[in-house]
Amino acid sequence: MFDGKTFTGWEGEVAKTWRIEDGSLMAGSLVKGQPKNEFLATSKEYQNFDLRLKWKLEGSKGFVNGGVQFRTKRIPNSNEVRGYQADLGAGYDGMLYDESGRGILVDPSKEIKAKAGKPLGQWNDYRIRCEGPHIQIWLNGIQTVDYTEKDPKIPLKGIIAVQIHSNEEPGTIVAYKDISIQELPVE
Repeated sequence: MFDGKTFTGWEGEVAKTWRIEDGSLMAGSLVKGQPKNEFLATSKEYQNFDLRLKWKLEGSKGFVNGGVQFRTKRIPNSNEVRGYQADLGAGYDGMLYDESGRGILVDPSKEIKAKAGKPLGQWNDYRIRCEGPHIQIWLNGIQTVDYTEKDPKIPLKGIIAVQIHSNEEPGTIVAYKDISIQELPVE
């Protein structure tokens, strides 16, 4: 999905927010704040898939946070999106969140988060698997989410995006790399 060199297949605020460094999609700064949420998204939509990637957060002030959106839609005339998010950072590692929607869907226990997560500045592995209404998330090999969507109005197809969360205080950098996807059959 990401070749480590170009933004081919991705769209978003590449001139202002996103950059490529050391084979990673990166956003943020340790010396200035992030004024609003920003999402770098695939130009293609996905339905059933097994997504794998690495992510890392750096920073120490304010709300150090990001996320991996999936089965998501851009909100017209806005920089925001609506859809599922595998949350990361600020105590949210491994959580399933509904961005611009219902909020927290699955919040793993503190014990699971502590066991699965790594400290700021270290690379983490995410695996996100979606088959029909069934969603599973693994953080560093430990399953944190096993969720089945019950609402038939929720889209089961959409873009995949990576996020840097707004933070008025300086000090957040988020990086994503080794992004790959295996599409699964749609029944």
